[in-house]
Order: sequence, then structure tokens, then C-alpha cells
Amino acid sequence: MTAQIPREIPGLPPVPASPLLPRSPAPARAVLAPSHRPGAAVYRLLTALIAAAGVALAVLRSTPAHALSYFGVQAGAILAVTMFLSASRAWRGHRVLPSWLTGAALLYALVSALTYHLLLARTPFSMTALSTPPERWHTQWITLQLLHTVAPAAALLDWLCLTPAPRLHLHQATTWLLYPLAYLGFCLARGAPYLYPFLDPAAHGYRVTLANALLLGLATYALATLLVALDHARPTPIQRHL
Repeated sequence: MTAQIPREIPGLPPVPASPLLPRSPAPARAVLAPSHRPGAAVYRLLTALIAAAGVALAVLRSTPAHALSYFGVQAGAILAVTMFLSASRAWRGHRVLPSWLTGAALLYALVSALTYHLLLARTPFSMTALSTPPERWHTQWITLQLLHTVAPAAALLDWLCLTPAPRLHLHQATTWLLYPLAYLGFCLARGAPYLYPFLDPAAHGYRVTLANALLLGLATYALATLLVALDHARPTPIQRHL
């Protein structure tokens, strides 16, 4: 008869239990390889071309220095560059752009669009020397629509339908305000003729002008905070076939 094998062999140390690995703070998408997304690349390229066309028309209708002084034109240029880079990365299968850059481009485009449609669309606002509002389907009217309607709407749809969530963070909202604050200082230091009627100290005085600037700054920060909140509340779009 064979002897029964003991459960524990004397003289050997016990085998330690395998340690539990700590949970990684990085999300799963951070370690997944980026995929080739031709649909997103084409859409973002078209958005970049629309924004670039608006900037080009604004420059052609005026001088480059005068046209590029407007916040809407600068926001369109930032959006065009950002969307072109995003399209290139989506086509090549590279990692997406940093969220602080894409979020800033979206915020500035939306601020430009809301400012135009809420404060300027029904006034004699023009980015040229004209004192009357441009007629429909006029080159200047098309320029305003491309910069303040079509391009921001396309950027918003890209964020809602083609961008994974959540990527934005609340601390970025404060950083995004640095550029509008710098633009405000430039706009006031530039002097007459002032680019926007609500930022015209000659017509309203510095007290009203600074109050308008404060309200715009608070509205911009509120919009940035809303974008961050929506980014964490919205579902991640399905990108399998994009």
C-alpha cells in the first residue's frame, strides 16, 4: 500500500496568495489602439473647408488686418485648423487631438455664433466699411452665415456625434477664458472705429462697455461649464463604422 500524500509538506514555506492588482485610473479607451475613421475624417475636412471659406471671404471683402481683427473670423480660423488636424488624425488612425484644444475651438465658435445671432444679426453689423446690413445672398451675408451659422453648427454636430465622451474637464473652462479676455483688451486698446457696437466706449461710455464685457465673460464661462457638464452626461457615440 502506498502512503497518503500529506496536504502540507513539512519544511516548505506556504505559497503566498497572488496579490490583487490595483485598478488603473486610465479609462479603457486610453489603451485601445486608434482606428481608421474615414467618415469622421471626411466630415471634419468639410467643416474645416467651410470655416476656411468664411475666413477667406472675410479677408477678400476687406483687408487682412481688418478682417482678422474680428473675433468671429479668428474663431473661424481656429476651428478650421483644429478640424483639419482632427481630420488628418482620423484618416491616419492616430490619436485624437487634446480635449483642451478641440473644446476651445468648439467654445469659441459657439460664442461667435450666439453673439452674432442674439446681438448683431438684426443690427447694421458688417465686417467691412458698410453701414447697412448686407442683403441676403450677398457675399458679405454669405461670409457671416458661414462663420456664425454653418461652421459652428457643423462643429457642434461633430462633437455630439463623432467625438467620444467624456473628454472635457471643468478646470479647462477657466483656461479657455484667457483668449476672450485677451481679445477684449485688444478690442478696447485698438480704439475707434470699434469692431462691435456693444464694445464701443465712444457710444456707450466705459462703464456700460465694461459692464457688457463682464456679462459676455460670465456668459462665456457659463457656456464652457455647460459644455463640460453635457460632455459628462451624453453617451459616447458609436464609432464602429466611422
